[in-house]
Amino acid sequence: MSNLKASGIIVEYNPFHNGHLYHAIQAKITTGADVVIAVMSGNFLQRGEPAFVDKWSRANMALKNGVDIVLELPYAFATSNAPSFARGAIQLLDAAQCSAFCFGSEDGEVNSFERSLLLLQQAGDNYEQTVKDAVSRGLSYPKALNEAYTMAANSSTIEGPLADLSKPNNILGFHYMEAARNIDSEMKAVTIPRIVAQYHDDAVAGNPIASATGIRKSFFESEMLGTITDFMPDTALELLHDWQAENQSFGNWPTFYPQLRFTILREGPKRLAMIADVTEGIENLLYRAAADNGTFEGFMKDVKSKRYTWTRLQRMLTHIFTGFTYDIRSSMKTPSYLRLLGMTSAGRLYLNEHKKRLKLPLISKAAAFSNPSLDFDIHAADMYALGIGNGTSSSRIGVDYNTHPIIIQ
Repeated sequence: MSNLKASGIIVEYNPFHNGHLYHAIQAKITTGADVVIAVMSGNFLQRGEPAFVDKWSRANMALKNGVDIVLELPYAFATSNAPSFARGAIQLLDAAQCSAFCFGSEDGEVNSFERSLLLLQQAGDNYEQTVKDAVSRGLSYPKALNEAYTMAANSSTIEGPLADLSKPNNILGFHYMEAARNIDSEMKAVTIPRIVAQYHDDAVAGNPIASATGIRKSFFESEMLGTITDFMPDTALELLHDWQAENQSFGNWPTFYPQLRFTILREGPKRLAMIADVTEGIENLLYRAAADNGTFEGFMKDVKSKRYTWTRLQRMLTHIFTGFTYDIRSSMKTPSYLRLLGMTSAGRLYLNEHKKRLKLPLISKAAAFSNPSLDFDIHAADMYALGIGNGTSSSRIGVDYNTHPIIIQ
């Protein structure tokens, strides 16, 4: 029996910043773990956008700043809605034999989430019907969920405060705990309060903690890495400088839009309708908007509506860009492997001790494992490379086949 314990965290690191460093350290301290295992999104993210830098650079940042093992969350889950994102990530942490998982939240205590789980369990079909009715009235799905949750809370007899599910980190935390319950995981749920900067807050000079959203906004407004120096560990910032020297650009939709626009116009409405998340005839609007607009900002202005959140639209665009269809998604219901992106010496020791107890095969070489989900992750990495290079560079095509797991001694 192994003596090493692992605490799991679910991350995107877009990019890795001082708040992430705090989270990794606190995950180890609060759970009494020997190592921290991060399940991290690949090159495309849950809010439906290309990552600021690729998964290898972000994994490297993590391993130099408190994380011991980085596993990739497959594309099918990384770019999905919150319940599916959480389900895939929790299943991977459970398969990696974590004794606990730790998430940041606005509430900062786990009991409110447990009460909310009980509330929705009691509400049952009434809750689901309220969601359907709200969507049919034209509400976006997140707003429909919040309306149904509020109605259930108002009629609840459960004592004690419930989780505030209008907050983005609380929403994910709730779904992490729901996913763990649904698979009867023995992992203990732990949460720590999100400190200083909230999810969408701008980066403020003199404050060492900023949200990843604020950091990206600050960079893209100035196009200078110097504007985000205060918010990141030195090793992470150094890796951003290395990326910039090699690629001259960072991932966002304005950078990727020329390739996206080409794809939309080439495919046409009939084939766009086969893409995952494209529904209700919106393929026609997407096609017209691409034809009419040479910029991503103009394109989004034409397609945005009250019915479709920005995030939902971006997920559609991500799937269009990568060619992720409903048929492909239907073949990827559950994670079937642990894709190792990197480890520290402590992480390697943990994997050596636990290798016979892992619930899924551990993949360190892409070419040595045949799986449709892994094949699509590799394809998505190549598409990301095309977007970063505006279709002109081939230097990072095939990077997943040519890159071995990062090892930090």
